[in-house]
Parts: sequence; structure tokens; C-alpha cells
Amino acid sequence: MPVLISLLPVFVFLVALIGLDTYKLIKPHRVLIAVAYGCAAAGLCYFINRFLMAELGLQVALFTRYVGPGVEEVAKAAFVIVLIARHKLGFPVDASIAGFSVGAGFAAIENMYYLGALGDVGLGIWFVRGFGTAVMHGGTTAVLAIITLHMIQRRNWNIIPAAAAGLVIAYALHSGFNHFPLRPVPMTLLQLAVLPAVVAVMFQRSENYTQEWLGTGFDTDQELLKYLTRSGITDTRVGDYLDSLREQFAGQVVADMLCYLRIHIELSIKAKGTLLMSKSGFKVTPDATLKRKFNELEYLKKSIGRTGILALAPFIHTSSRDLWQIHFVKQD
Repeated sequence: MPVLISLLPVFVFLVALIGLDTYKLIKPHRVLIAVAYGCAAAGLCYFINRFLMAELGLQVALFTRYVGPGVEEVAKAAFVIVLIARHKLGFPVDASIAGFSVGAGFAAIENMYYLGALGDVGLGIWFVRGFGTAVMHGGTTAVLAIITLHMIQRRNWNIIPAAAAGLVIAYALHSGFNHFPLRPVPMTLLQLAVLPAVVAVMFQRSENYTQEWLGTGFDTDQELLKYLTRSGITDTRVGDYLDSLREQFAGQVVADMLCYLRIHIELSIKAKGTLLMSKSGFKVTPDATLKRKFNELEYLKKSIGRTGILALAPFIHTSSRDLWQIHFVKQD
């Protein structure tokens, strides 16, 4: 019973989060990798915390309130920050799932350690650790991921200050929990009452925003692809702009730029179509042409060069969400 109470709640919560993701934004194997990383981070923090406690000479209460939360949040955050920096996370939903997965793995190892170290101490302790501490570990890393992504996408912050803002909030929540402003059991119950409500609101807003982005982006991509593939493109403003590129680049480079733009848009449409099909319950079959298209895209990118890519900026968006969709479809 202590094992179930201390380990099961956080993973039940994680499965519930994944079930709420109607667009299936994050692949199952990425969730497992995040959980495994969280387990490894917990093991690393065990040794770091022991070293710091010996070096700093702080009382256990002071260390767990002020130093330990910083070490643990940084260790958990590293994985999520790398995913965001590499454009592998594009929406609050997949960011929160990735963050909570890391926290779940971390909490599992931590609670397994305490199961062995504390022995038979009564179910009350395991209730607090399973429903309180474990869920807190997942929740703080999920909050960090959401804040980091929000600052990048909505405030146009760079990854370092955005991640720092997320870390400050995660640290404050973790440290505040360890202060136990209420008695442990009421504190745990309060967290269980607040966290699901916060997550429900966040998911609903993310779903609405995703739907809006899909609708607008899909229509825009379709319209631009139509312009590129029809003969009358020269009669449009798009055609005028592309025609002006011939004055700055050699003919072969312009041809490569048009091919690059067409393939990029096709992949963008593919990503959005995959999300819409997933939400509708359709199984998406692997596209055998994707590998060839990505290889061609990389070749054309080198052929065009940085200046050519910048010249296509009006048509190729480079926000974290727009870059995410290319990585998303590449996973298939």
C-alpha cells in the first residue's frame, strides 16, 4: 500500500494529462524519455545535495527550503529547456506534459529512496509524498515549461531569460511547498484542489489557441501553395516579390528558393493536417515521401545560403511554433 500511494498518483495524473491532449502533440516515446530523464535527474540530485549539505553545513530544514529546491528545479528543467530550444515543443499542452513527465520520473525515484530509508512510518507520510510532493515535482516543471514557452512566443524573449523566468517561478513554488505554510495533509489537499483546476483552464486555452492557429495557418499555407503552383503567380503581389529576387540572386538560386519555399509549405500543411486528423480520431499513416522531402529541404537550404533564407522570411515564419511543426511532422 505505501508503494501504491507514493508512486501511483503522479503517474495517474500524467496519464490524465496525455488523455486531455486531443491533438496528440507529444509522442509516447518522448514521454517515456522524459520520465527516464527525470529518474536520472533524481539520482544526480541525490549526490549533489549530499555534497552541498556537507560543504554548506546548513541545517536540514534550511537546506530543504532554500537550496534543495534550486538544485532539483534546475536539474529537472534542463531537459525541457533543451526541447524548447530545439523547437520540439510548440504549445502549452505538450510543454506541460513533457515537464510533468520529467517531474513524475524524478518523484518516482525520490519516493522509492524514501520507501527504503524511512521504512514503516504510517500511510499518512506516503499520502503526503504521493499526492503532495510527487505531484508538486511534476507541477513545478510543467509550470516552468509553460512560462518559458509563453515568454518566447508571446513576449519574443530569448531562451535564456525565458527559462530563467520559468525557473524563478518553479523555485518559488517548490520552496513554498517545502515551507509547509499549512500542515502537511491540508497542504496536500489544497494542492489537489487547485492543480487540476489550473491544468483544466490551461488545457482549454491551449486547445482554443491551437484551433485558431491551425485554421488561420492552414488557409494561409494553402493559398500560398496555390500561388506557387499556378501559372498566374506573376500577376500577384507574391509574384512581384519573387520576381524582384531575380535582381539580387542568380537564376539557379532563385529556382532553388522557389523549390525550398514549396517544400516548406507542403510540410507545414502536412503537420497541420496530421493534427486535425489526430483530433478527429483518424489514424495517420506514415508518409514514405517525407524523408526525401527533408533531405531535399536540407540540400536546398545549403544551396540558397543564409541570405536566401532571409529573403524568403515574408513567407517562411520562424517563430518557435512554426518551426515546431516541421519537427513534429519529421517525427513521423
